[in-house]
Amino acid sequence: MERDPRELGGAWRSSQRHAFAAPSGELTRYVARYWTVSWEYEQPYRQLVVPLPNVHLSFRDGRAEVHGPSSSHAYRELAGVGSVFGVAFRPGMFRPFLGGPVADLRDRMVDAATVFGPDLPSPVDVESVERFLVERLPAPDPQAELAARVVAAIAEDTGVTRVDAIADRFGLSVRGLQRLFADYVGLGPKWVVRRYRLHEITERLAEGTEIDWAATAAELGYADQAHLSRDFRTIFGEPPTRYAQRYEPR
Repeated sequence: MERDPRELGGAWRSSQRHAFAAPSGELTRYVARYWTVSWEYEQPYRQLVVPLPNVHLSFRDGRAEVHGPSSSHAYRELAGVGSVFGVAFRPGMFRPFLGGPVADLRDRMVDAATVFGPDLPSPVDVESVERFLVERLPAPDPQAELAARVVAAIAEDTGVTRVDAIADRFGLSVRGLQRLFADYVGLGPKWVVRRYRLHEITERLAEGTEIDWAATAAELGYADQAHLSRDFRTIFGEPPTRYAQRYEPR
């Protein structure tokens, strides 16, 4: 399929703006970051969205939505002038707000009113959204904290490539870790390990690093390059070499 030239070599940056802010106070336990995306396109643009195991609360055009963790890539059409303000919750830490298994939100979007009630913050900015969330803070949940620590360990330790190894580190059985992730993360631990290891490839591409695909597959615990390419395509929507064109100089 012919590529939209706006996908290549970081050309999307000329039409989009991304901004981030850190949470404060009690919310640092629950929130990873606040984010804003704004865009301006004369012609609609098909935006590739790649998943991480976060639940997001988003505000756009007077609507508020909760987006559960996604198991695969998705596409969003951006057209005209628009913007979205969002809250990315720490993986594992949305369960106390939800009051039920995060797996129920997997690959789903629901009206935020079903979780937070009908009243929305106004205006939609960091200060008002923080106040909105603080007023709805749930009781502490040790299992949520455990799930968040496990995901953070997977993200930060590039040597983690096996589920049984991370389960042993936290004194859990593999089945126990799987149950914890279904309830609090919404995605399985194997998926989370795979996603963060593949994320390291995209970071290298963004830095302009030349990739030895066979060596990288072995480094990340894959049997061969074909298995890496298959997983990469499932999550990112494209084979690694095609995805790399998004970063290569034009």
